[in-house]
Amino acid sequence: MRHPNIELIERFYTAFQRRDADTMIACYADDVVFSDPAFGELHGDEVRDMWRMLVTRAQDFTLTFDSVEADDHAGRAHWTAGYVFSQTGRPVVNQIDARFAFRDGLIVEHRDSFDLWAWLRQALGARGALLGWSPLVQRSIRARARKGLAIYRRQDHQS
Repeated sequence: MRHPNIELIERFYTAFQRRDADTMIACYADDVVFSDPAFGELHGDEVRDMWRMLVTRAQDFTLTFDSVEADDHAGRAHWTAGYVFSQTGRPVVNQIDARFAFRDGLIVEHRDSFDLWAWLRQALGARGALLGWSPLVQRSIRARARKGLAIYRRQDHQS
Protein backbone atom coordinates (compact mmCIF):
# COMPACT_ATOMS: atom_id res chain seq x y z
CA MET A 1 0.00 0.00 0.00
CA ARG A 2 1.30 3.43 -0.94
CA HIS A 3 1.73 6.21 1.56
CA PRO A 4 -1.24 8.64 1.63
CA ASN A 5 1.09 11.60 1.07
CA ILE A 6 2.36 10.03 -2.16
CA GLU A 7 -1.28 9.82 -3.25
CA LEU A 8 -1.75 13.47 -2.21
CA ILE A 9 1.16 14.63 -4.38
CA GLU A 10 -0.11 12.53 -7.29
CA ARG A 11 -3.62 13.97 -6.87
CA PHE A 12 -2.15 17.49 -6.96
CA TYR A 13 -0.18 16.91 -10.18
CA THR A 14 -2.92 14.90 -11.88
CA ALA A 15 -5.27 17.84 -11.23
CA PHE A 16 -2.58 20.20 -12.53
CA GLN A 17 -2.39 18.14 -15.75
CA ARG A 18 -6.16 18.72 -16.15
CA ARG A 19 -5.77 22.40 -15.17
CA ASP A 20 -8.16 21.76 -12.27
CA ALA A 21 -7.18 24.47 -9.79
CA ASP A 22 -9.96 23.60 -7.32
CA THR A 23 -8.63 20.07 -6.81
CA MET A 24 -5.04 21.34 -6.61
CA ILE A 25 -6.01 23.88 -3.96
CA ALA A 26 -7.93 21.26 -1.96
CA CYS A 27 -4.58 19.49 -1.42
CA TYR A 28 -3.26 22.49 0.55
CA ALA A 29 -3.67 23.48 4.19
CA ASP A 30 -5.25 26.92 4.74
CA ASP A 31 -1.89 28.34 5.88
CA VAL A 32 0.18 26.84 3.04
CA VAL A 33 3.51 28.42 2.12
CA PHE A 34 4.75 28.17 -1.48
CA SER A 35 7.98 29.38 -3.03
CA ASP A 36 9.71 29.25 -6.38
CA PRO A 37 12.32 31.33 -8.23
CA ALA A 38 9.70 33.26 -10.22
CA PHE A 39 7.23 34.30 -7.50
CA GLY A 40 9.35 34.09 -4.38
CA GLU A 41 7.43 33.16 -1.24
CA LEU A 42 3.63 33.22 -1.19
CA HIS A 43 1.18 32.43 1.62
CA GLY A 44 -2.38 31.09 1.86
CA ASP A 45 -4.72 32.82 -0.57
CA GLU A 46 -1.77 34.15 -2.62
CA VAL A 47 -0.81 30.53 -3.35
CA ARG A 48 -4.34 29.52 -4.26
CA ASP A 49 -4.77 32.53 -6.55
CA MET A 50 -1.38 31.91 -8.20
CA TRP A 51 -2.51 28.42 -9.27
CA ARG A 52 -5.91 29.73 -10.43
CA MET A 53 -4.15 32.37 -12.52
CA LEU A 54 -1.59 29.97 -13.98
CA VAL A 55 -4.05 27.24 -14.99
CA THR A 56 -6.49 29.69 -16.58
CA ARG A 57 -3.78 31.50 -18.56
CA ALA A 58 -1.70 28.49 -19.64
CA GLN A 59 -1.31 28.15 -23.42
CA ASP A 60 -0.37 24.84 -25.08
CA PHE A 61 0.14 23.42 -21.59
CA THR A 62 1.57 19.97 -20.86
CA LEU A 63 2.75 18.50 -17.58
CA THR A 64 4.44 15.28 -16.57
CA PHE A 65 5.62 14.25 -13.13
CA ASP A 66 7.68 11.45 -11.65
CA SER A 67 10.00 10.50 -8.77
CA VAL A 68 7.25 11.02 -6.20
CA GLU A 69 8.35 10.11 -2.67
CA ALA A 70 6.75 10.92 0.68
CA ASP A 71 6.50 9.92 4.32
CA ASP A 72 4.46 11.32 7.21
CA HIS A 73 6.29 14.65 7.24
CA ALA A 74 7.97 15.41 3.91
CA GLY A 75 7.86 14.57 0.24
CA ARG A 76 9.28 15.40 -3.13
CA ALA A 77 8.59 15.09 -6.82
CA HIS A 78 10.02 16.10 -10.16
CA TRP A 79 7.77 17.69 -12.74
CA THR A 80 8.12 19.10 -16.22
CA ALA A 81 5.86 21.84 -17.56
CA GLY A 82 5.65 22.77 -21.21
CA TYR A 83 3.81 25.90 -22.31
CA VAL A 84 3.99 29.07 -24.38
CA PHE A 85 5.22 32.09 -22.41
CA SER A 86 2.43 34.58 -23.07
CA GLN A 87 4.58 37.73 -22.94
CA THR A 88 6.86 36.62 -25.79
CA GLY A 89 5.01 33.73 -27.48
CA ARG A 90 8.11 31.56 -26.98
CA PRO A 91 7.81 27.87 -26.00
CA VAL A 92 9.20 26.90 -22.58
CA VAL A 93 9.96 23.49 -21.10
CA ASN A 94 10.70 23.88 -17.40
CA GLN A 95 12.23 21.12 -15.26
CA ILE A 96 11.17 21.56 -11.63
CA ASP A 97 12.05 19.81 -8.39
CA ALA A 98 9.38 20.11 -5.70
CA ARG A 99 9.69 19.60 -1.95
CA PHE A 100 6.69 19.28 0.34
CA ALA A 101 5.87 19.31 4.04
CA PHE A 102 2.62 17.80 5.32
CA ARG A 103 0.27 18.31 8.25
CA ASP A 104 -3.03 16.54 8.88
CA GLY A 105 -3.11 14.97 5.42
CA LEU A 106 -2.56 18.25 3.54
CA ILE A 107 0.38 20.08 2.00
CA VAL A 108 1.50 22.85 4.36
CA GLU A 109 4.68 23.77 2.50
CA HIS A 110 5.47 23.51 -1.23
CA ARG A 111 8.86 24.66 -2.50
CA ASP A 112 9.65 24.44 -6.22
CA SER A 113 13.17 24.92 -7.50
CA PHE A 114 14.37 25.33 -11.07
CA ASP A 115 17.12 27.06 -13.02
CA LEU A 116 15.74 30.58 -13.52
CA TRP A 117 18.47 31.46 -16.01
CA ALA A 118 17.56 28.42 -18.15
CA TRP A 119 13.91 29.47 -17.94
CA LEU A 120 14.80 33.05 -18.95
CA ARG A 121 16.81 31.79 -21.96
CA GLN A 122 13.71 29.98 -23.22
CA ALA A 123 11.11 32.60 -22.28
CA LEU A 124 13.03 35.69 -23.43
CA GLY A 125 15.46 34.32 -26.02
CA ALA A 126 18.77 36.13 -26.55
CA ARG A 127 17.97 38.80 -23.96
CA GLY A 128 17.39 36.11 -21.33
CA ALA A 129 20.54 34.26 -22.35
CA LEU A 130 22.68 37.39 -22.12
CA LEU A 131 21.22 38.91 -18.97
CA GLY A 132 19.29 36.14 -17.22
CA TRP A 133 22.17 35.25 -14.91
CA SER A 134 22.03 38.74 -13.35
CA PRO A 135 20.42 39.02 -9.90
CA LEU A 136 19.00 42.38 -11.04
CA VAL A 137 17.20 40.76 -13.99
CA GLN A 138 16.03 37.86 -11.81
CA ARG A 139 14.62 40.31 -9.23
CA SER A 140 12.86 42.15 -12.05
CA ILE A 141 11.25 38.91 -13.27
CA ARG A 142 10.14 38.12 -9.72
CA ALA A 143 8.68 41.62 -9.32
CA ARG A 144 6.78 41.24 -12.62
CA ALA A 145 5.39 37.86 -11.58
CA ARG A 146 4.25 39.28 -8.23
CA LYS A 147 2.71 42.32 -9.93
CA GLY A 148 0.83 40.07 -12.37
CA LEU A 149 -0.51 38.04 -9.44
CA ALA A 150 -1.56 41.20 -7.57
CA ILE A 151 -3.45 42.45 -10.65
CA TYR A 152 -5.12 39.05 -11.09
CA ARG A 153 -6.14 39.00 -7.44
CA ARG A 154 -7.67 42.50 -7.64
CA GLN A 155 -9.58 41.65 -10.84
CA ASP A 156 -10.73 38.28 -9.47
CA HIS A 157 -12.04 39.80 -6.24
CA GLN A 158 -13.87 42.59 -8.08
CA SER A 159 -15.96 40.16 -10.11
